Amino acid sequence: MGILNVTPDSFADAGRFLAFDSAVAHGLQMAGDGADLVDVGGESTRPGAEPVDAAEEIGRVVPVIEALASAGIVVSVDTSKAAVAAAALDAGAVVVNDVSALGDADMGPLIARSGAGVILMHMRGSPRTMQRDPHYDDVVAEVRRFLLDRAVLAMEHGVAPERICLDPGIGFGKSLEHNLELLGTGVAALAGSGHPVLVGASRKSFIEKALGPVPVEERDGPTAAAHTLAIAAGAAAIRVHNVVEGLRSARIADAIVRDKAP
Repeated sequence: MGILNVTPDSFADAGRFLAFDSAVAHGLQMAGDGADLVDVGGESTRPGAEPVDAAEEIGRVVPVIEALASAGIVVSVDTSKAAVAAAALDAGAVVVNDVSALGDADMGPLIARSGAGVILMHMRGSPRTMQRDPHYDDVVAEVRRFLLDRAVLAMEHGVAPERICLDPGIGFGKSLEHNLELLGTGVAALAGSGHPVLVGASRKSFIEKALGPVPVEERDGPTAAAHTLAIAAGAAAIRVHNVVEGLRSARIADAIVRDKAP
């Protein structure tokens, strides 16, 4: 999954793809580089981010989704708002990447009616508050329990189980230790749930916390290491800024642990 932030304030690429032409060009480039899915988001979810109203978010993402979908690209929308998801699905998106895991009560019924896929992500609190002293008694067990409960809720709304993907939410209300544990035993625990697992560690701040100062633009190598180990633990998808490096690492991991030739 290639990340396309149509935002002015995302942590890794603030404002680079806010303009329509640059956003579409980058989406096309990621698809050409081998992304199976382009994930279009119009609201930053970085720590401390301010919320964006639905109308503004729709205005940012819908034209880009329409252009990419009309070019034959498989598109997901990164949103926690049912109104934005509805507009994005009408524009051609086929997956909703919901960081709130159906926090909007209208999201589950919408996804069920549309037949779209959904990614349910774990987050403690909101983007504005999530990194204020996150605490868990057992982060793997708690994240797994939450996500399986949300998957049950989605199915109760009528979402087919094979259309549900789980994301442990690396960097969303977690300390360095929580993130590292989730990337190892956490992914393995989720992978045994029957739902595919997506991991998004790309360029996140836990890399700098583990290694010392590393500029955002120099975090693709550590990202590939984290994603490769997550794939070995059972992850089915990775969400990346650098599609070329992400695809190479995923293919090598598959060739080693899943006996799949690149």
